[in-house]
Amino acid sequence: MVSIISVIISQALLALAFGVFRWTAAWSNVFAVGLGSLPSYYLNRAWAWGKRGRSHMLKEVVPFWAMSFLGLALSTLFVHLAEDRAQAYSDNRGVQTLIIQSAALAAFGVLWVAKFVILNKVMFAHHEEDLEDMPALDGRTGIPT
Repeated sequence: MVSIISVIISQALLALAFGVFRWTAAWSNVFAVGLGSLPSYYLNRAWAWGKRGRSHMLKEVVPFWAMSFLGLALSTLFVHLAEDRAQAYSDNRGVQTLIIQSAALAAFGVLWVAKFVILNKVMFAHHEEDLEDMPALDGRTGIPT
């Protein structure tokens, strides 16, 4: 749910800045990602992580903002590259805006897949050889008594 809300906020801000304010795609993206990251952090913290109170700098703030800045860098590159193509494709600012929004979504899609692979397949991967001697979560060892 947090991702859906975050995407809606960021895409609305990107459409506003690029389509209405007529900023460049790169500055529009910086605006959208920068403002959109604030509710994303607090919603993730409360809903996904179940945290309340003060944020822990090293365990919560730094990792979240590092990933956010990586997303900002990648999406800004994507929208910057898409801007020239969008202008060559159409003179209609609405069409250009949709192309820019698609580029931003594609960048975050690439980042999401990379994050999934890194976290689930590398950092938190379960290897059968590691699990053989581990007791079950309920304390059973699997060794006959």
